Amino acid sequence: MSTTCTRCENSGFLNLHKIDDGILKIFDDTGDPQVIFDWIEWYDDYDVQVCDCCGDGEIWYGVPGEHYNSDDPPGHDGPYAYNGGLCECH
Repeated sequence: MSTTCTRCENSGFLNLHKIDDGILKIFDDTGDPQVIFDWIEWYDDYDVQVCDCCGDGEIWYGVPGEHYNSDDPPGHDGPYAYNGGLCECH
């Protein structure tokens, strides 16, 4: 059973509050992360990134905003091996 990431509040990104409301509305309406990636590419002065709990800051381990599913397994052999097999927000 998967759990929701509490660091990014299930969005898959950190610091979304720094993005324009219009861009966030498009992201919320479509659910397409490419909207955020495009924004990141357009702006140099930001600290929005892929959640470092759901991924490595650039790509996700599995489903953005979720942990412990089939793409993002718990345990010492999974992506959280460095942390005893647990995600950062566990």
